[in-house]
Amino acid sequence: MSAVAETVATPATRLMADALRMLAIDAVEAASSGHPGMPLGMAEIAVALWDRHLKHNPRHPAWPDRDRFVLSNGHGSMLLYGLLHLTGYDLPIDELKRFRQLHSRTPGHPEVGVTPGVETTTGPLGQGLANAVGMALAEALLAREFNRPGHSIVDHRTYVFAGDGCLMEGISHEAASLAGTWKLDKLTVLYDDNGISIDGHVSQWFDDDTPARFAAYGWHVVREVDGHDVDAVDRALERARAAGRPTLICCRTVIGKGSPSKAGTHDVHGAPLGADEVANTRRALGWPHAPFAMPAEVRALWDASERGAAAEADWDTRFEAYRKHYPHEAAEFARRTQGTLPAQWGDAVRAMVRDADHAAESIATRKASQQAIAVLARALPELLGGSADLTGSNLTNWKTAADVHVDDNGLQGGNYLHYGVREFGMSAVMNGIALHRGHIPFGGTFLTFSDYSRSALRMAALMKTRSIFVFTHDSIGLGEDGPTHQSVEHAASLRLIPGLDVWRPCDAVETARAWASAVERDGPSCLLLSRQNLPFAARSGEQIDAIERGGYVLRDWPAGQGHARVVLIATGSEVALALDAVALLAEAGIAARVVSMPSTSVFDHQPAGWRDAVLPPGVPRVAVEAGVRAFWRQYVGLEGGVVGIDTFGESAPAAALFEHFDLTARAVADEARRVTQRAQLAR
Repeated sequence: MSAVAETVATPATRLMADALRMLAIDAVEAASSGHPGMPLGMAEIAVALWDRHLKHNPRHPAWPDRDRFVLSNGHGSMLLYGLLHLTGYDLPIDELKRFRQLHSRTPGHPEVGVTPGVETTTGPLGQGLANAVGMALAEALLAREFNRPGHSIVDHRTYVFAGDGCLMEGISHEAASLAGTWKLDKLTVLYDDNGISIDGHVSQWFDDDTPARFAAYGWHVVREVDGHDVDAVDRALERARAAGRPTLICCRTVIGKGSPSKAGTHDVHGAPLGADEVANTRRALGWPHAPFAMPAEVRALWDASERGAAAEADWDTRFEAYRKHYPHEAAEFARRTQGTLPAQWGDAVRAMVRDADHAAESIATRKASQQAIAVLARALPELLGGSADLTGSNLTNWKTAADVHVDDNGLQGGNYLHYGVREFGMSAVMNGIALHRGHIPFGGTFLTFSDYSRSALRMAALMKTRSIFVFTHDSIGLGEDGPTHQSVEHAASLRLIPGLDVWRPCDAVETARAWASAVERDGPSCLLLSRQNLPFAARSGEQIDAIERGGYVLRDWPAGQGHARVVLIATGSEVALALDAVALLAEAGIAARVVSMPSTSVFDHQPAGWRDAVLPPGVPRVAVEAGVRAFWRQYVGLEGGVVGIDTFGESAPAAALFEHFDLTARAVADEARRVTQRAQLAR
C-alpha cells in the first residue's frame, strides 16, 4: 500500500483527531493492554462522521430516530469510548482510566448494555457489519410501515467502521451480499484500508480487489479516499447520502498514525506503545497535556449535547404532529420500539395453547411451530420471520406472510425474509434487527447447520437480544439425509451457551408454549423441532401451565403400584419412548414417573423447591434423548442411566434408525430396571 499523503488539517479538526489519539494511547498504556493502532489511524474518519454527519443525542442514547453507529473492528474500542466521552455521553474520564478493568464501563471490546451509546457488542470480526445490515433493514421496513406523506418519523442512517479483518471474515460476504440485494441505501461502511493485521502486511493473505467485490454486490463504492483528510471523508459521506444503494467508502490510512517509530507496522496493532514511544508521540503531535487531561477548547469542539438535544426535540415535535393525524400508528410505533408486547398478548397465548391442546394432533413439531407462528403473526405485527433457504422444510412461513422483496422502486415491506443459504449471516442480521428495536425476528434452518451460525448465537446470548432461532430436523429422526444432516451433539452444545434458552418440545402444546416463552423473553431462544410426527400427550390444565417452567411431571407414579420407583426424563421425540416404557416397567413392578423437560435452561432457573418436587432427591433417574449422553449426567448423576447416541447417524428411514441405535421404549425400560436394581442393592 502506498503511503497516504500528508494533508493539511484545520487547527480544529487536528485538535479533535489528536484528542482521540491521545485518549486511546493513555488508556491502553494505563491498562497495559489494548489496541492503539486503529484509533490512531481512524481518528480523522471519526471526526468527519461524528462531528459532521452522525445524528445522535448523548443525553438520550435510546432516542428511536438516532443514527446507528457500529464499530465492527471492535478491538479499536478506545476510539469509540473517546468519542462517547468527548461528545457528552455518560462516560466520565474515570471510566476511560479504568479501560479493560473489572466492572468498568470500558471493557476491552464494546458491549451493548454496558456502555451508553454502544449499539452492539463487537469483537468477533465481521459480525458488527452484519448486525448493521440488520439495523439498516429494520429502519427501512419501519419507515415503509409507519411513515406517511409529510410525516417521516423513521429516517435515520446506519454507519459502520470496519477493517481488513472484518472484510476477510466470510460473514462480511454474506451480509454485504444481502445489503446490496436489499438496496439498503442508508447503510454506509467506512473501510479502514491500512493493509496491516496482527501478522503483518496483509498483501500476502488478503489481496482481494475489495472495491470491485462490493461493487459486484450492488454497492456504491467510493475508492481511494485519504482517510486522514477530514474534508475528503466528509465529501465521501455526502456522496453516500445520494447513492440510492449501500455505500463502501475505502479510506486509505496509516495504522498508528502519529507514532514516530511504530506507525504503519503491525507492532502498533494490539499492544501499548510503551512509555518512550508515548512520550515521542506526544512531542510529534504537539500535545503537551498530561495523560487523560483534556483542554476545555477541545471539549467544546466535540460536545454534541446541545446539537443532539435540538435534533431530538425537532423529532419530538414532528412525532406529536404524526400522533395527531395517526394516533393508532403512533401508539404502535412507541410500543414496538420500547419492546412492549400488546395488551392482549396474554389472551392470544392462552387461546393458542388451548387450541393446540383441544386439537390433540399427532404432528411434527415443525408443523406445530408453523401453526403457532400463524397465530402469533396475527397478535404481533412486529414478528419478522425468515429462513436460510429452507422455508418449505423449516415451515417458518404462514398463509398471510408477505415477502420482503425488491422491485424497481427499491425495497418493499413485508414480514418474511428469504436469507438464502447464509445461516451465519441470517443469525447476525437477526441480532441487528433485534438490537434496532421495532421487530421480533426469527429465522430457520436445520439444527445441524446451527454450527454455521454458532458465533452469532453466542453473541445473541451475550447481548440478550430477543432473537428466536428455529432449528428443525433436530435428530436422527430426519432419516434418509444421513449423518451430515442428523444432529447428535447440537442440542447439548447449544444448552452450554450461557443465557440461551433452548426448547425441544414433545408435541404441539409444548411447541406453542415454547414459542410464547421465546417471544416473552428479553433474550434469545432456540426452538429444536422434529421433522417426523410426534404423538400428542394429554395433560391437565395444571400441567399445561407448568410447561413454562421448562420441566414438569407429565405422568406421575401410579398410586399403589410396586415398591421401586424411577424417574424418566425426556425431551422432544423421546418423550413418547419414556411414556411407552411406563407400562413395560409396571410389568416388572417398577413405578415410573415421566418428566418432560423441554427446556433444561428454564428448568435450571426454577426455585429449588420446584426442581426437587419434579426430580425428588434419592430416586433413581434415567434420561432419554436422541443425542450425546454426557450432557444428561448432571440430572441423573453417575449412578443414573442415560439412553442416547454417542456416534454419528446413518442414512435410513427414521424408524429403522431408532431401532438400529436402540432408542426404544424397551431400551429405556431396561436401563430403568438396571438403575433401580442398583439403587436397591446400595441400600
